[in-house]
Amino acid sequence: MKCLFSYANEYVKESDWKDLALVKFCLCATGVMIGLCIPKEKKKVPLLIAGAVFTVTYIPLMTKFLRIILRKDENAACEEE
Repeated sequence: MKCLFSYANEYVKESDWKDLALVKFCLCATGVMIGLCIPKEKKKVPLLIAGAVFTVTYIPLMTKFLRIILRKDENAACEEE
């Protein structure tokens, strides 16, 4: 398992935002296909789980992204002076 994580880390290091966007679209499409296979009367629980996973993952991702933006803005302000 450690080897798999090592490969994944190397993949991310060698990727740009376009590659990672493709991974996201692929995962999203997979999720949609799985969601379409769930019977209508049983969709409530998977929807709640997906919503919880989205919330739990989105907040840290956006927090890190905003920290990077703020850091870049501070560095740009310092360079202009």
